[in-house]
Amino acid sequence: MAIAAAKLLPAASAVSKGRSLSSPCSVSYSTLYRLSSSSSSSPSSAALQLDSLKFVVSSKFRNPSSLRICSAASSSSMRIQAPPEITSPASFLERKESGILHFVKYQGLGNDFILVDNRDSHEPRITPEQAVKLCDRNFGIGADGVIFAMPGINGTDYTMRIFNSDGSEPEMCGNGIRCFARFIAELENLQGKQSFTIHTGAGLIVPEIQEDGQVRVDMGEPILKASDVPTKLQPNKGQSVVKYKLEVDGVCWNVTCVSMGNPHCVTFGTEVSKNLQVDELDLAEIGPKFEHHVMFPARTNTEFVQVFSPTHLKMRVWERGAGATLACGTGACAVVVAAVLEGHAGRSCTVDLPGGPLEIEWREENNHIYMTGPAEVVFYGSVPL
Repeated sequence: MAIAAAKLLPAASAVSKGRSLSSPCSVSYSTLYRLSSSSSSSPSSAALQLDSLKFVVSSKFRNPSSLRICSAASSSSMRIQAPPEITSPASFLERKESGILHFVKYQGLGNDFILVDNRDSHEPRITPEQAVKLCDRNFGIGADGVIFAMPGINGTDYTMRIFNSDGSEPEMCGNGIRCFARFIAELENLQGKQSFTIHTGAGLIVPEIQEDGQVRVDMGEPILKASDVPTKLQPNKGQSVVKYKLEVDGVCWNVTCVSMGNPHCVTFGTEVSKNLQVDELDLAEIGPKFEHHVMFPARTNTEFVQVFSPTHLKMRVWERGAGATLACGTGACAVVVAAVLEGHAGRSCTVDLPGGPLEIEWREENNHIYMTGPAEVVFYGSVPL
């Protein structure tokens, strides 16, 4: 894959769409490296076309007021030469500069993350407060979270930690773990089918990169015991909460509670309307009321599900700590578990998310859930801290 390097334009006091930036001003510059579609060109020699992009230009990231956004308009005549010192993605990430964070932006079905090479330390390179600023889509890089690739513990190959866009730290992230696996393969220059053992807050997770580039993840066993999810709702099926009536803002919803190492509340509809039309939901209105409901002491992710067939489900998600996102891997896994428990679907399903489909299988023989989906590089970049 070839890499385009774009030296950012200086920020101006006012930039309107379709207008060129005027005279240079005294600010520092950041560099961003975007993958091109070419796989044969050398990163150090290929001249690549600059896309229409938005970038952060700032001398001190600690001061949000100093962050400015500039826009480079698309032009078929604009071609930028990659700097000769950048010979590969790995060499770019290996550069150590005081006060500078090198990163790779990844996305899995639109669920996007800032990936940081943190293999030399068990402490994250940035604070939760810095993560909030980096994740800001107007004044930062923009992401649903920051993921750190750290040394393995307890015999695992690697450790994954993540800060959400609100600075909280979840136990795990399904789309994030796929991005993590692709990131590790890139750092280690691994080709073809690869598998890793990863320590997370939810325990051992084993992703496997497939020959076609998709990532299949053994997500382990779902947790159904109410107190371990955790939820204060009283178990109504053994120790589990299945199709339980939960009142949220005066409406009675049927919910099933599942943990994939992080808590999920799954609903297929209300007591009155059992056939949920997920596209009609005002997620920003109802989502926070589920997330912060008193019945969920650790807050909760919430999945709203529409059933098309026993093998085809559609969900929208309100993620704890991130809000409405385009995809949630652990949520898709929880949805299939809940669908099986409520009798809506079988153990192997395609789950449509706003960002695209995931293939989920809950195997009866070992009780493990397997998730398969994509993870792709968006761009490479550096930002002052």
